[in-house]
Amino acid sequence: MDVASDETPDAGTQDELVVRDPISAPDIDGRPRRATRRFPLFTRDTARPEGGGRAAPRDAPAPARQWPVLTVLAAVGLGLLLTALDQFRFGTLLIGIALLAGAVLRWLLPDVGMLAVRSRFTDIATYGVLGTAIVLLAMMVQPHPWLEIPFLKDTLHFTVSSS
Repeated sequence: MDVASDETPDAGTQDELVVRDPISAPDIDGRPRRATRRFPLFTRDTARPEGGGRAAPRDAPAPARQWPVLTVLAAVGLGLLLTALDQFRFGTLLIGIALLAGAVLRWLLPDVGMLAVRSRFTDIATYGVLGTAIVLLAMMVQPHPWLEIPFLKDTLHFTVSSS
């Protein structure tokens, strides 16, 4: 009794699609070709942000691979805890300093893991501006502000009336 065997093509006879570079795309015949430099009409994937690799080797445990973002989040969490424990000025100051530290880490380290969200410039600008704003606001908190901006009182005098 003969059993018919399923014939599968050899690995050598199958046509393999080889993509030469990130901009290559197969043409209508399936051959890779150089595409235009314009963005495609339909995207199939998103590029990882600069510095979006692991901050530690692959064999390290997961928390060690993401130490930059965990450091920033731990400092922000401690700042929120201080704020909840009625230490508003110190808590918000710590949150702002944590964001500034995130900007410095993003600037100095080549791979920062999940701390990289956008391009390097955008991340540094975002973390830096938000961190600076939070630190300045924490220093201007009433009563007894550590930082007084002279023109701010005049500006508020004309916008808020006491009558």
